[in-house]
Amino acid sequence: MKEYVITVVETNNPAILKFETNHFLTNGNNFEFKNIDDAKNSPLAQQLFYLPFIKTVYISGNFIALERFDIVDWPSVKDDVAQQLVEYLNAGEPIVNEEDDTKKVAITIYAEITPNPAVMKFVANRKIVPAVFEFKNLDEAKGSDLAKKLFHLPYVKEVFMDENYVSITKYEVASWDEITMELREMIRNFIADGNEVVSSKEVAAKSAASSDAPTKNQALDNTSMEIINILEEYVKPAVASDGGNILFQSYEEDSKIVNVILQGACSGCPSSTYTLKNGIETMLKNMLGDKVSEVVALNG
Repeated sequence: MKEYVITVVETNNPAILKFETNHFLTNGNNFEFKNIDDAKNSPLAQQLFYLPFIKTVYISGNFIALERFDIVDWPSVKDDVAQQLVEYLNAGEPIVNEEDDTKKVAITIYAEITPNPAVMKFVANRKIVPAVFEFKNLDEAKGSDLAKKLFHLPYVKEVFMDENYVSITKYEVASWDEITMELREMIRNFIADGNEVVSSKEVAAKSAASSDAPTKNQALDNTSMEIINILEEYVKPAVASDGGNILFQSYEEDSKIVNVILQGACSGCPSSTYTLKNGIETMLKNMLGDKVSEVVALNG
């Protein structure tokens, strides 16, 4: 039986709190319940409405979002709610009785160009994965049926996924004009059929690795921690919008060189050198002074 772990995540709305899980809760459908009568098809939502401060329950993908009334603040009750959810889910109780498992999921996919001419970004109108996943080849894609399906196309070189999009790197044998429509429809149909983009096992492994990250970071020096915080706050959102990602690899204190790894559209991008030198490197030098001399991408 699946073992559920809950991560509490704040949202831009102070009345709404997200309780993310390490397993998907629905077959790709989104649910919103305004009251206990509205939640007749969701035993979990009905259970939550017995809490007097719950105003609205949202269940979607790998999270439960709860909107509260003003009679309480989240800090005073969030731990109790998270514990109640963990106990409910780990008891194997039903979440939502989805009336038609074969019903198509409402999904829209549009193609978006990136600064890398070899990479196209396919953006969904909803969250499709809970974290970053990168697959360099078919062997690495064993945890993602969608990635495996894409790799069976002869022109697909790499697959990168994050939140609500899939970035695909192609070989030069095909042009985007010839293949974009086929890729867009393949991704849309796969998700619309209610398939998991990434397996629950793969998501759990990623979640476990992320949980270990704070412990590993504790062993880093102060400058490395400062660099990581700057990359997370200022750089990652920008490169994500271009269909890529950046990971901190190491900081060499003697040479003051910062080593990073580029993923997705950023990997192998002709403009990545300019971005590194005139964007990331300049930012780190401005914010950290003489602690940084150079930023180097280990994979491009």
